Amino acid sequence: MTEGNPLEATATAFGDAEPLEERHEGGFRPDFDLDLTRGGPRYGEFIEQVRTFMDRVKAACPPEDLVDELIDELKVMNDRLDAVAIDEWRAPSGGRIDLPARGNITLPPYEVDEATAEMVKARITFRRYHLGGNKAAHGGQIAVAFDDLLGMSGALGSGGITRTAYLTVTYRAITPLDKELIFRSWVDRIEGRKVFLKGSLHDGDTLCAEADGLFIKLKPGQP
Repeated sequence: MTEGNPLEATATAFGDAEPLEERHEGGFRPDFDLDLTRGGPRYGEFIEQVRTFMDRVKAACPPEDLVDELIDELKVMNDRLDAVAIDEWRAPSGGRIDLPARGNITLPPYEVDEATAEMVKARITFRRYHLGGNKAAHGGQIAVAFDDLLGMSGALGSGGITRTAYLTVTYRAITPLDKELIFRSWVDRIEGRKVFLKGSLHDGDTLCAEADGLFIKLKPGQP
Protein backbone atom coordinates (compact mmCIF):
# COMPACT_ATOMS: atom_id res chain seq x y z
CA MET A 1 0.00 0.00 0.00
CA THR A 2 1.38 3.37 -0.99
CA GLU A 3 2.27 5.59 1.97
CA GLY A 4 -0.02 8.57 2.25
CA ASN A 5 -2.45 7.29 -0.38
CA PRO A 6 -5.88 8.76 0.51
CA LEU A 7 -7.59 5.62 -0.77
CA GLU A 8 -6.19 3.76 2.23
CA ALA A 9 -9.36 4.98 3.95
CA THR A 10 -11.34 2.79 1.58
CA ALA A 11 -9.42 -0.26 2.74
CA THR A 12 -9.95 0.69 6.39
CA ALA A 13 -13.70 1.12 5.85
CA PHE A 14 -13.99 -2.49 4.74
CA GLY A 15 -11.26 -3.97 6.92
CA ASP A 16 -13.61 -6.08 9.03
CA ALA A 17 -15.05 -8.02 6.12
CA GLU A 18 -15.91 -11.68 6.45
CA PRO A 19 -13.29 -14.23 5.32
CA LEU A 20 -13.03 -15.06 1.63
CA GLU A 21 -14.51 -18.55 1.96
CA GLU A 22 -17.64 -17.11 3.60
CA ARG A 23 -18.36 -14.57 0.90
CA HIS A 24 -21.41 -14.91 -1.28
CA GLU A 25 -19.93 -15.43 -4.72
CA GLY A 26 -23.03 -14.03 -6.43
CA GLY A 27 -22.58 -10.62 -4.84
CA PHE A 28 -20.00 -7.93 -4.39
CA ARG A 29 -16.91 -8.71 -2.39
CA PRO A 30 -17.22 -6.78 0.87
CA ASP A 31 -13.56 -5.77 0.95
CA PHE A 32 -10.78 -4.70 -1.41
CA ASP A 33 -7.73 -6.79 -2.21
CA LEU A 34 -4.99 -4.18 -2.15
CA ASP A 35 -2.17 -6.27 -3.58
CA LEU A 36 -0.27 -3.50 -5.31
CA THR A 37 2.28 -5.98 -6.67
CA ARG A 38 -0.30 -7.57 -8.98
CA GLY A 39 0.65 -6.86 -12.58
CA GLY A 40 4.20 -6.01 -11.55
CA PRO A 41 6.01 -2.71 -11.02
CA ARG A 42 5.49 -1.62 -14.64
CA TYR A 43 1.73 -2.29 -14.73
CA GLY A 44 1.03 1.44 -14.49
CA GLU A 45 3.25 2.07 -17.49
CA PHE A 46 1.40 -0.69 -19.35
CA ILE A 47 -1.97 0.94 -18.60
CA GLU A 48 -0.64 4.33 -19.74
CA GLN A 49 0.49 2.80 -23.03
CA VAL A 50 -3.00 1.33 -23.49
CA ARG A 51 -4.54 4.73 -22.79
CA THR A 52 -2.16 6.35 -25.27
CA PHE A 53 -3.09 3.73 -27.88
CA MET A 54 -6.78 4.55 -27.35
CA ASP A 55 -5.99 8.25 -27.81
CA ARG A 56 -4.04 7.54 -30.99
CA VAL A 57 -6.80 5.35 -32.45
CA LYS A 58 -9.35 8.09 -31.79
CA ALA A 59 -7.17 10.62 -33.63
CA ALA A 60 -5.83 8.50 -36.51
CA CYS A 61 -6.85 8.03 -40.12
CA PRO A 62 -4.57 5.09 -40.98
CA PRO A 63 -3.94 3.91 -44.53
CA GLU A 64 -5.26 0.49 -45.49
CA ASP A 65 -1.88 -1.25 -45.31
CA LEU A 66 -1.30 0.05 -41.77
CA VAL A 67 -4.77 -1.14 -40.73
CA ASP A 68 -3.94 -4.62 -42.02
CA GLU A 69 -0.64 -4.62 -40.14
CA LEU A 70 -2.15 -3.39 -36.90
CA ILE A 71 -4.97 -5.95 -37.03
CA ASP A 72 -2.42 -8.76 -37.23
CA GLU A 73 -0.40 -7.30 -34.34
CA LEU A 74 -3.50 -6.77 -32.21
CA LYS A 75 -4.64 -10.35 -32.78
CA VAL A 76 -1.31 -11.57 -31.39
CA MET A 77 -1.52 -9.27 -28.37
CA ASN A 78 -5.14 -10.20 -27.70
CA ASP A 79 -4.28 -13.90 -27.77
CA ARG A 80 -1.42 -13.35 -25.31
CA LEU A 81 -3.66 -11.40 -22.93
CA ASP A 82 -6.47 -13.92 -23.26
CA ALA A 83 -4.08 -16.62 -22.09
CA VAL A 84 -3.61 -14.82 -18.74
CA ALA A 85 -7.22 -13.69 -18.18
CA ILE A 86 -8.56 -14.16 -14.62
CA ASP A 87 -11.73 -13.27 -12.71
CA GLU A 88 -12.66 -9.68 -11.95
CA TRP A 89 -11.82 -9.95 -8.23
CA ARG A 90 -8.15 -10.78 -8.81
CA ALA A 91 -7.45 -8.69 -11.92
CA PRO A 92 -5.23 -5.67 -11.17
CA SER A 93 -7.31 -3.33 -13.33
CA GLY A 94 -9.61 -1.45 -10.98
CA GLY A 95 -7.76 -2.55 -7.85
CA ARG A 96 -4.41 -0.81 -8.15
CA ILE A 97 -5.18 2.21 -5.97
CA ASP A 98 -1.63 3.45 -6.50
CA LEU A 99 -2.45 4.20 -10.17
CA PRO A 100 -4.66 6.81 -11.87
CA ALA A 101 -8.32 5.68 -11.78
CA ARG A 102 -7.13 2.50 -10.00
CA GLY A 103 -5.63 1.28 -13.27
CA ASN A 104 -9.07 1.01 -14.90
CA ILE A 105 -8.85 1.94 -18.59
CA THR A 106 -12.63 2.37 -18.89
CA LEU A 107 -12.42 5.44 -16.62
CA PRO A 108 -10.96 8.85 -17.42
CA PRO A 109 -7.67 8.97 -15.48
CA TYR A 110 -7.87 10.72 -12.13
CA GLU A 111 -5.69 11.13 -9.05
CA VAL A 112 -7.40 11.18 -5.65
CA ASP A 113 -6.18 13.89 -3.25
CA GLU A 114 -8.79 13.37 -0.53
CA ALA A 115 -10.97 10.36 0.27
CA THR A 116 -12.97 10.53 3.49
CA ALA A 117 -16.53 9.93 4.64
CA GLU A 118 -17.12 13.65 4.10
CA MET A 119 -15.51 14.32 0.72
CA VAL A 120 -13.73 12.80 -2.24
CA LYS A 121 -11.56 15.27 -4.13
CA ALA A 122 -9.67 14.32 -7.28
CA ARG A 123 -7.78 15.78 -10.21
CA ILE A 124 -9.13 14.40 -13.48
CA THR A 125 -8.04 14.79 -17.10
CA PHE A 126 -10.14 13.97 -20.15
CA ARG A 127 -7.99 12.97 -23.13
CA ARG A 128 -8.44 12.61 -26.90
CA TYR A 129 -10.14 9.23 -26.37
CA HIS A 130 -12.84 11.05 -24.37
CA LEU A 131 -13.57 13.57 -27.14
CA GLY A 132 -17.20 14.37 -27.80
CA GLY A 133 -16.70 17.09 -30.39
CA ASN A 134 -15.05 20.47 -30.97
CA LYS A 135 -12.32 19.78 -28.38
CA ALA A 136 -14.83 19.10 -25.60
CA ALA A 137 -15.17 15.98 -23.46
CA HIS A 138 -18.06 13.66 -24.30
CA GLY A 139 -20.95 14.00 -21.89
CA GLY A 140 -21.10 10.25 -21.41
CA GLN A 141 -17.47 10.17 -20.33
CA ILE A 142 -18.19 12.90 -17.79
CA ALA A 143 -21.11 10.85 -16.47
CA VAL A 144 -18.85 7.78 -16.15
CA ALA A 145 -16.47 9.80 -13.98
CA PHE A 146 -19.32 11.05 -11.80
CA ASP A 147 -20.69 7.53 -11.42
CA ASP A 148 -17.34 6.15 -10.26
CA LEU A 149 -16.39 8.95 -7.90
CA LEU A 150 -19.85 9.41 -6.41
CA GLY A 151 -19.79 5.65 -5.84
CA MET A 152 -16.52 6.07 -3.95
CA SER A 153 -18.12 8.73 -1.75
CA GLY A 154 -21.13 6.50 -1.24
CA ALA A 155 -18.97 3.60 -0.10
CA LEU A 156 -16.90 5.72 2.27
CA GLY A 157 -19.89 7.58 3.65
CA SER A 158 -22.07 4.51 4.23
CA GLY A 159 -19.36 2.00 5.07
CA GLY A 160 -20.54 -0.47 2.45
CA ILE A 161 -20.68 -1.26 -1.26
CA THR A 162 -23.30 0.73 -3.17
CA ARG A 163 -24.97 0.51 -6.55
CA THR A 164 -26.31 3.38 -8.63
CA ALA A 165 -30.08 3.81 -8.53
CA TYR A 166 -30.09 7.05 -10.48
CA LEU A 167 -27.54 9.62 -11.58
CA THR A 168 -28.42 13.04 -12.96
CA VAL A 169 -25.69 15.10 -14.61
CA THR A 170 -26.22 18.76 -15.44
CA TYR A 171 -23.75 20.23 -17.93
CA ARG A 172 -22.98 23.87 -17.18
CA ALA A 173 -20.03 24.65 -19.47
CA ILE A 174 -17.69 23.01 -21.95
CA THR A 175 -15.41 20.45 -20.31
CA PRO A 176 -11.98 20.80 -21.99
CA LEU A 177 -9.63 18.01 -22.97
CA ASP A 178 -6.01 17.61 -21.88
CA LYS A 179 -6.39 19.88 -18.88
CA GLU A 180 -6.35 18.96 -15.20
CA LEU A 181 -9.78 19.59 -13.69
CA ILE A 182 -11.03 19.39 -10.10
CA PHE A 183 -13.68 16.87 -9.17
CA ARG A 184 -15.50 16.75 -5.83
CA SER A 185 -18.16 14.36 -4.52
CA TRP A 186 -19.87 14.13 -1.15
CA VAL A 187 -22.77 12.53 0.71
CA ASP A 188 -25.78 14.82 0.88
CA ARG A 189 -27.76 12.58 3.25
CA ILE A 190 -28.35 8.94 4.16
CA GLU A 191 -31.80 7.43 4.68
CA GLY A 192 -31.47 3.80 5.68
CA ARG A 193 -29.79 2.06 2.73
CA LYS A 194 -30.37 5.07 0.48
CA VAL A 195 -27.28 7.22 0.03
CA PHE A 196 -27.91 10.57 -1.68
CA LEU A 197 -24.81 12.12 -3.23
CA LYS A 198 -23.72 15.25 -5.03
CA GLY A 199 -20.70 16.12 -7.14
CA SER A 200 -19.09 18.93 -9.09
CA LEU A 201 -16.50 19.29 -11.86
CA HIS A 202 -14.56 22.55 -12.15
CA ASP A 203 -12.10 24.07 -14.60
CA GLY A 204 -10.59 26.67 -12.32
CA ASP A 205 -13.52 28.85 -11.24
CA THR A 206 -15.74 27.54 -14.05
CA LEU A 207 -18.35 24.95 -13.11
CA CYS A 208 -18.31 22.47 -16.01
CA ALA A 209 -20.85 20.00 -14.65
CA GLU A 210 -22.59 18.92 -11.48
CA ALA A 211 -24.41 15.78 -10.48
CA ASP A 212 -26.75 14.32 -7.93
CA GLY A 213 -27.44 10.67 -7.47
CA LEU A 214 -29.03 7.99 -5.36
CA PHE A 215 -26.91 4.97 -4.51
CA ILE A 216 -28.23 1.94 -2.63
CA LYS A 217 -26.10 0.23 0.04
CA LEU A 218 -26.12 -3.47 -0.76
CA LYS A 219 -27.01 -6.22 1.65
CA PRO A 220 -24.43 -9.02 2.19
CA GLY A 221 -24.33 -11.20 -0.91
CA GLN A 222 -26.54 -8.87 -2.93
CA PRO A 223 -25.40 -8.61 -6.59
